[in-house]
Amino acid sequence: MKAVAYQQSLPIDAANSLVDVELPAPVAGVNDLLVAVRAISVNPVDVKVRRGVAPPTGEWKVLGWDVAGEVVGVGAAVHGFAVGDRVWYAGAINRPGANSELHAVDARIAAKMPSTLDFAQAAALPLTAITAWEILFDRLGLHAGSTGTMLVIGAAGGVGSILVQLARQLTGLTVVGTASRAETRNWLGELGAHAVVDHSLALASSLRAAGYEQADYVVSLNQTEQHFAEIVELIAPQGKFALIDDPASLNILPLKLKSVSVHWELMFTRSLFTTADLARQGELLAELAKLVDAGRVRTTLTENLGRIDAANLRRAHALIEGGKTRGKVVLAGF
Repeated sequence: MKAVAYQQSLPIDAANSLVDVELPAPVAGVNDLLVAVRAISVNPVDVKVRRGVAPPTGEWKVLGWDVAGEVVGVGAAVHGFAVGDRVWYAGAINRPGANSELHAVDARIAAKMPSTLDFAQAAALPLTAITAWEILFDRLGLHAGSTGTMLVIGAAGGVGSILVQLARQLTGLTVVGTASRAETRNWLGELGAHAVVDHSLALASSLRAAGYEQADYVVSLNQTEQHFAEIVELIAPQGKFALIDDPASLNILPLKLKSVSVHWELMFTRSLFTTADLARQGELLAELAKLVDAGRVRTTLTENLGRIDAANLRRAHALIEGGKTRGKVVLAGF
C-alpha cells in the first residue's frame, strides 16, 4: 500500500523528512476495523513525533492521528460496524499512524462520521474534538448547567476552534478566546466566542478591558510558560486550570494561594493504557456527529492541501511549525 513515512528525525525542509513509500497492508486484530483512509488532518503531535522519535534502523515510521475513511474489514469481536461504513477517529499513538492507504484501528475509539460532511471536512475534527471534549467534561467536570467565564488561550488553533464551539453549545459558560491577528479574531467570532482578547498583550489587563475581572476557568493550549504569570493573576479563587502543551518547566506553586486545581489533558491516555472507559472516545465521537448533523457544530477545516503524499505532508508540517495556522489543515485522497 502507499504510505508516507520517515526513517530519520530531520528538519521538515529536508527531502527525506517525509518520504513516499510502499509498505505491507496492516492486518486488523479481533477488536479492529480495517479502514481505507480517505482524508487525514495534521496536528502538532505529528510534528513533535517526527522531530523527536526516530524508528529503529531500517524501519519506517508512519505518522497521522486524524482519519476519515471507509471500513473495508471488521474484526471478529467488533460490533456495530460493517464494511462500507464511513468512519472517523483519532487513532492511538502507540500504533502505526494513518498516513497510509489502509489503517487498522481499535473499533472502540472510532465512530460513524457525520452524514453531512465529506471526508476532508470530517478528518479535521476527531483528535481535536476528543481533546476539547475531555478537557471540558472529563478534566474540568463541566456540564450543561455550568456557568462562569472561561478563557481559552490560543483559541484559534485546532483544539481551540472546536472547544469554543462545544463550550458554547453544551454549557452555559461565557467563552473568551485569545488571538493576535485580525483573521484569527474574526474566526473566533464566527465560532461563537463571546469576546476575543489579544494574547500578544498582557492577558490580565486585556481581559479586564474586555469587561471580565477574572476567569473561573482557564484552558491554555499553547505557550503556557509565556502566559503563566498572567494566568496566576487573572484566574479566580478556586478556579480550574487546564493545559495540553509541554512546558519545559512549570512551577504551579503560585496557584496555591487561590486553591486553583490543575488538569492535564492528553487524548491518547485512554488508548495508551487501555483504560476501562476506552470506548468513551468512540461514544463521544458519535455524540459529536449528531451535533454536526444538527448544525450545532461546524468543521474546523480551513485549508485542504490536496492529495496525501510526502510533498503535501511536508507543506502541512511546515505550516504547523510556523505557528500561524487557523483551524485545521487537511489532505485527502491518494
